[in-house]
Amino acid sequence: MTRVDFYVLGDLTADARQRFACRLAHMAWSAGQTTHVRTASDEASALLDELMWHHPEDRFLPHALAEAADAAQAPVRIGVAEPEPGADQLLINLCDDVPAFFARFERVAEVVTQPQRELGRQRYRHYRERGYPLFHHQDSFDWERR
Repeated sequence: MTRVDFYVLGDLTADARQRFACRLAHMAWSAGQTTHVRTASDEASALLDELMWHHPEDRFLPHALAEAADAAQAPVRIGVAEPEPGADQLLINLCDDVPAFFARFERVAEVVTQPQRELGRQRYRHYRERGYPLFHHQDSFDWERR
């Protein structure tokens, strides 16, 4: 059964979710896992693609837009639509709804900042009502040690 982790960030900056997704994707890649990052729009995908070239600083994160010809070889894929089936290990959801395809992934990371807190609670209830194992993380990461 899919494990669902909620990461509630105290950071209020506009790109907090995206920066956190970059670090989370880097940790997954370092552990040998494949990741799909779900975004709300093609523009959001392009912005995250650009950010992944620079964040985390001094670290390389191989990634591709899901629609790119070489996306199947990338361990981290970014996109709006449901990804092609494959190594479905981690789904990072940067959208405000629950993706219909989440259950095929081993793990889902829901990233919530203060402005999206109520929408995050709705997603939490959705998973809880269906019996998925839920884990809550509140601003407790020491990224320098990872």
